[in-house]
Amino acid sequence: MKQTVEDSPKTERLLSAKKAHEMYRLMLRIRLFEERARDLYMRNILRGALHLYIGMEGVAVGACSALREDDYITSTHRGHGHCIAKGGRTDLMMAELMGKATGYCKGKGGSMHIADMDRGILGANGIVSAGLPIAAGAALSSKLLKQDRVAIAFFGDGGANIGPFHESLNFAAIWKLPAVFVCENNLYAISTKFEQATAVPNVADRAAAYNMPGVVANGNDVVDVHAKIEEAVDRARKGAGPSLIEAKTYRLEGHNMGDPQNYRTKEEVERWRKIDPILRFQDYVRSHRLGSDDVFNPIDAEIREEIDRAVEFARNSPEPGLDEIMTDIYAD
Repeated sequence: MKQTVEDSPKTERLLSAKKAHEMYRLMLRIRLFEERARDLYMRNILRGALHLYIGMEGVAVGACSALREDDYITSTHRGHGHCIAKGGRTDLMMAELMGKATGYCKGKGGSMHIADMDRGILGANGIVSAGLPIAAGAALSSKLLKQDRVAIAFFGDGGANIGPFHESLNFAAIWKLPAVFVCENNLYAISTKFEQATAVPNVADRAAAYNMPGVVANGNDVVDVHAKIEEAVDRARKGAGPSLIEAKTYRLEGHNMGDPQNYRTKEEVERWRKIDPILRFQDYVRSHRLGSDDVFNPIDAEIREEIDRAVEFARNSPEPGLDEIMTDIYAD
């Protein structure tokens, strides 16, 4: 039986005020970064493709808030949210999106290839499902070197139907690797509906084939995502092996900035806007007396100023020099 956002098991959990405020700050940082990126793209200031994470913030923040600073993540073409949730700097990210030399990849990677090895961000990836074997490799190195580090691989529902998904889960299960595979099921692989391309009701159902736990989380409920991924991370760190978590969510923007979105109705999008993960988390914080507008408003002002500074930093940064054309292509 297929589980939806509405009927997926809910995890009622009380966060500390400090944890809740930090998670809200991260979710809002992602949203405001993406909204500004959208604006800059429309004004022809950003370069290359742009895939926005708006509407999916609960997954990245719920997952990365369960990790330590030295843990690993691998990302996707829709990766800004993952990078920010794992501690990535918005100024260096914005510079990368503008193709500037001060960007994370010296302006040569762009939106889909941001990496920060110091923070365990092993790279976003424009190739569908390519992050899964990279995460499995990072988890293998952690196990062999006894480093006690966990690797999370983010991927979309479309990535669950190709070879690297099956190979990576099988490999991780055989070796009992400290890995967590997180499927961000936003219901569409570009324009293809999930039900049209996937034979099982839930991606998480496939975990049984690899003898690992398969769990469905409400991707628009950051608390639910956090609780279920924290359990999987703890299991992995204890040596019990990998897990598959499916977070059901929705992207409120198109696949990319050129998407006409003629495969879904405006009414469908508006239904999902009503369960926006940020608004939902605000309700959670208020109802559990962890904060109110006295908390939200200063965080909002703080993040808006940060994004303004990031844009200014990026616009004032130099272009990469010609001497950089052949660097970072081959290892020394």
